Amino acid sequence: MEKRLEVSNNLDKNMKLNMHDKVITYNNKLAPLYIRNSLFTLIPEGIEHIYVIGIGSNLINGDSLGPFVGTLLKNLYPDRLTVLGSLQTPIDATNYVPEISRLHLPNNSFIIAIDSVLGNPKIVNSIVVRNGSVLPGAGLGHNLPPIGDCSVMGVVLENDPKVEASLFYTNLNLIYTMALQISRGISLTVRQYFNYPSDHPILL
Repeated sequence: MEKRLEVSNNLDKNMKLNMHDKVITYNNKLAPLYIRNSLFTLIPEGIEHIYVIGIGSNLINGDSLGPFVGTLLKNLYPDRLTVLGSLQTPIDATNYVPEISRLHLPNNSFIIAIDSVLGNPKIVNSIVVRNGSVLPGAGLGHNLPPIGDCSVMGVVLENDPKVEASLFYTNLNLIYTMALQISRGISLTVRQYFNYPSDHPILL
């Protein structure tokens, strides 16, 4: 049997928080541990494979978080973790629908969606872990299908009518630091959930 990719979406384009969201400052030294702990509460027992869907463009700084994460995680745990969307082969608004439509995942899999989002000034420069899917491109008016059993989002800019132009000039250090923190958190999650031996390479 195949896993249904569309799950109910609870993310609006203004990135409003709900009470169960985990908000983590992007440069917190313990961010990977917080991300791991949050993901552990969301991944049910019996999962045999995790898919990371890195959504975004490799041409726009502010939209490159997903591809950065995909590149950092690719081939790290090939038997338990599959990554779709990277700096080399991004999944963005131009190819999102055909790429997602081609996915056929087994029922015992779990999807973690990664995306950049716009949000309230109070949570800009934060990483948000949420139970449920992300709606890619909602902040820029795109109408794309939701994806993910859970989502890890980087709030890179304030929700603003001028943000589309600002995304090109988003601080790349912010994006890269967020990507490292998220990738380390997912790496720790996969390593612990599937009981990898202590000498297995880890993302540093």
